[in-house]
Amino acid sequence: MVKYDRILIKVSGEALSAGSGIDANSLARTADTIKQVAEKTQVAVVVGGGNFWRGRTSENMDRVTADNIGMLATVMNALALGSALTACGVKNKVFSAVTVNKVLPTYVCADANKALDEGYVVVFGGGTGAPFFTTDTAAALRACEIGAKAIFCAKAVDGVYDSDPKTNPNAKKYDEITFDKAIADNLKALDVTAMSMCREYSIPVAVFSKDEPKGILRILDGEKLGTIIK
Repeated sequence: MVKYDRILIKVSGEALSAGSGIDANSLARTADTIKQVAEKTQVAVVVGGGNFWRGRTSENMDRVTADNIGMLATVMNALALGSALTACGVKNKVFSAVTVNKVLPTYVCADANKALDEGYVVVFGGGTGAPFFTTDTAAALRACEIGAKAIFCAKAVDGVYDSDPKTNPNAKKYDEITFDKAIADNLKALDVTAMSMCREYSIPVAVFSKDEPKGILRILDGEKLGTIIK
């Protein structure tokens, strides 16, 4: 019961890691999941870089430098994920929004759309290519550019709550919520820029736990899992 003929998956750096750096088993597991999803629908992937670097924890470093380091971290993860997809038999193309000559082709929207139409899984590294934007915003931007029908976002929590479930044991989880309410209540499911873009272009976002086995496949098959923001 696949409702979407093209989706974008946001893969966190932590999903490729067992603490920090890249873990071979975690990487292979993520690639295998993407392979199964790609058998059902067209797939693009935006990768984060938190397993290597988080700009917001860089203390006194200026924001532009910190964010540039973060974008390069996502390029490393994109390269690793592309390699893992190739190893499990998935044809893929990896692009970087940051120019890294001799390493990856620079992202061009038309090239990515052509690759998707030809059956490739497309992996996006380098964030938006500019500082001051998160990889959540990169996911929303790329989803708009490639005409993705939905974004699937695996997080540390299993959905969107009305308050932080880590500090409030009575926090209520939403099965569905509107972008308007998520933004107005400052629920921080995604950053506000990302949610605003998805709201404007009517792209629903499925938020679920990164530890949920085959979460994307189960949602595509119609199971109610996590939270749908729409």
